Formats: sequence, structure tokens, C-alpha cells
Amino acid sequence: MSKSGVSVTPDCVSSYNELKLGKGSIKYIIYKLSDDYKEITVEEKSGDGDYETFRDKLVNAKATYRGKESKGPRYAVYDFEYELESGEGKRNKITFIAWSPDDAAVFPKMTYASSKEALKNALTGLAAEVQANRDDEIEYETILKDITRGKR
Repeated sequence: MSKSGVSVTPDCVSSYNELKLGKGSIKYIIYKLSDDYKEITVEEKSGDGDYETFRDKLVNAKATYRGKESKGPRYAVYDFEYELESGEGKRNKITFIAWSPDDAAVFPKMTYASSKEALKNALTGLAAEVQANRDDEIEYETILKDITRGKR
């Protein structure tokens, strides 16, 4: 359980393990807080390797609090595959992304921030983590540059 009292559903972990072990070819998982802000759930998992489709889902995510809808924070895990600069082949890095747009409502942002560690701790074997607050911070090349250099 997190500092905010939010719990992680078993489906979050089993979906992640499926991605990690390569069963069923999952490329990414998007997690969200339930409507009552009490648990972290899987919003979507997909084998679609098109990063722009994944990015658009994050950028266009919505959150509702007290009847008002705003941009919504999300957590995601993406299996980045990239070529080594040395030409020695391909590598994969399973990357945790904490997406919290600057213009999202305060309560959802605070709850996501205080619940992030609970999800990260439940997902063993993450290779990298990215905290993104602006659209340009989740561009494919930006994240790839950071994770291949061990930044963020």
C-alpha cells in the first residue's frame, strides 16, 4: 500500500510479468487510478509497437475529480527496443513512465505522486524510470536518449 493508501491490483503485476517475460507480446501497459482513487488498475495493455499511438494515449488521458474532468496523470511501462550505437545489436529496456502533465488538476497529480512507489515496488525488474510533465518529455527520441545514457 502507498503513502496515499492506494493499493495495487493483482492484474497490474500479472500484466507486467507477462510483458517482462515476453508472453503474449505486450509492448506497453498503461495504469491509472480507479475512479474512487483507492487502487491502481490496468487501463490498457497492447502489443502495438507504434510509440506515437502509446504517447497519444498518455497525452490525451483524462482524470475526473469532484465531477470535473481535466488532463489526467498516468503510469506506464514501455518495452523500449533500440540499436546499440556500436552496432553490436539490439537491446531492450523496460521503462517505467510517470506521466503527470503540468496542467492536470492538483488532487489527481498529488495522489499519483504519492502512489507511484507502491506500483514501482510491485513491478520488479524495471530497467529505467522517466518522470514526464510536458508533452516534449515523452517524445520517443527524448526518452530513448535518456534511458540509453542512464539519465532521468
